[in-house]
Amino acid sequence: MKKVYFDNAATTPLDEAVFEEMKPYMLEYYGNPSSIHWHGRQVRSAIEKARKKIADLLNTSPSEIFFTSGGTEADNTAIRCTIEDYGVKNIITTPLEHHAVLHTVEMLAKKGKVNLDLLDVDEKGRISLDQIEQLLKKDPNTLITLMHANNEIGTMNDIHAIAELSKEYGAVFHTDTVQSMAHFRHDLQELKANFVVGSAHKFHGPKGVGFLYVNHEKRIQPFIHGGAQERNMRGGTENVYGIIGLAKALDLAYANMDDHKKQIESVKSYMIEQLKQHIERVSFNGTSDDLENSLYTVLSVSLPPSEDNDMLLFNLDINGISASGGSACSSGSNIGSHVLTAIGSDPQRGAIRFSFSRFNTKADVDYVIGKLNEILTVSA
Repeated sequence: MKKVYFDNAATTPLDEAVFEEMKPYMLEYYGNPSSIHWHGRQVRSAIEKARKKIADLLNTSPSEIFFTSGGTEADNTAIRCTIEDYGVKNIITTPLEHHAVLHTVEMLAKKGKVNLDLLDVDEKGRISLDQIEQLLKKDPNTLITLMHANNEIGTMNDIHAIAELSKEYGAVFHTDTVQSMAHFRHDLQELKANFVVGSAHKFHGPKGVGFLYVNHEKRIQPFIHGGAQERNMRGGTENVYGIIGLAKALDLAYANMDDHKKQIESVKSYMIEQLKQHIERVSFNGTSDDLENSLYTVLSVSLPPSEDNDMLLFNLDINGISASGGSACSSGSNIGSHVLTAIGSDPQRGAIRFSFSRFNTKADVDYVIGKLNEILTVSA
């Protein structure tokens, strides 16, 4: 059976060149980077070279890059340490955020540590800068935490404009760029954010490693205590080969970004055309079908109402197709997508998120369309 992978927003396949870069640090250079002997020094040097490479690509200082176990830890560090270290009493976010952010801020609000303001979103998942400004006027002692690109519906926020607003009112701005990192160029000298997050496995690097950019104007205390690693910012022996792989994956992404973007957009555009041609009453969620104004790696597809929609992903899976999705929540009777619920998606319509990488082809799309047509015909 043919196997097709269209779940790259969840994780991406490891690039072979990244693995080759990591391998010596699995087998040969195994010293603890905190040790002062030769074995440790070799590894410490490799970590710092990786940090400098990432900082150079993002146009910032190596002293502002801290390695973590991934995006979730980085988000938690930025949010929870801001609240604790700066006495911030208000958080502005949206109901569309990744659970690494949304569950964290909901927990803080439930414990009475902060007041939580959830921005309004329209049917495409877009927010209003005017609403942010009105909230900041009311209480500038605020943490704004907004993702750059939505992982489910592809809608993007203008993080540069949000950062400028934040700076104007003296608020703190954290942006989860996990989905857009390595797919768009980020210049951290130009972007006036306090915290920016990346995760290697979203751009063909290894799982279990990410980073947090902490602007030098907003230093925080450690979230994880233990040793003095990461310049006393994160206890725990570093994931050495993960860090090496992260730097290599980001370097490859930046070196080939234009070509990769063009190839991915070509496949995504082809899928949109084929879905419209072969699937009756198909529609798209958020701005994901807008090639000019969305995260080009994500396409959220909404299908006609059917009693068998709950089985869509299962039926795709047994045909060798990996994707993700689910309907909006229906009156609390099922656990669906909080994102689709927030934008008012019809809970009776099945939703599939196809997410793309440079390894996908138009032949993959043809296979998916054929199988999807069979599945929907049988359930009709």
